[in-house]
This record gives sequence, C-alpha cells and structure tokens, in this order.
Amino acid sequence: RIKAKEDAEKAAKDLEGVVITIAQKVGEEEKLFGSVTSMDIADEMEKKGISVDRKKILLDKPIKTLGEYDVPVKLHSQVTGSIKVMVIAGE
Repeated sequence: RIKAKEDAEKAAKDLEGVVITIAQKVGEEEKLFGSVTSMDIADEMEKKGISVDRKKILLDKPIKTLGEYDVPVKLHSQVTGSIKVMVIAGE
C-alpha cells in the first residue's frame, strides 16, 4: 500500500507540468459545438504518452466554453494530481 501511494505521489508531481490543448468548433459567445469530456482529455493525454483511465479524471461536468481549466486526476485513494486543460477554438 505504501509503495502504491508513493508511486501515485510521484505520478501527481509528474502531472503538475502537463498542459493538454484541445481544439473545438466554436459558436456564438465562445460556446462550443458539443463539449470536452473526460474521454477527450484521456485521449489527448494518451497522445502525449501519459496513460490515465478516463474514470480517474474528475471532471464534474463536460467543458462547454473556451478557456483554461485545472482538472483533478485521482491517482490513488489518498492522492489527487492536477492537469491543465486549454480549450481553444479549432476548425
């Protein structure tokens, strides 16, 4: 258990500098067509070589507007890391 917690703490430190950028189609008032979900975030993390189960990405509700978000990632029962998600206008 202690080893698992230590590994999770190390992974949380590694996640601190991670910035995920997701480009989405945008309508009026910078609202997205659709939304950004934990699955989208997990897919982008996978492209960066970071494997995280999407169920561990603690997104209260899908992101529906452009901006910068700090998204918590539960790595262990007692350890939660955070990644920065940038949602930008795309094609």
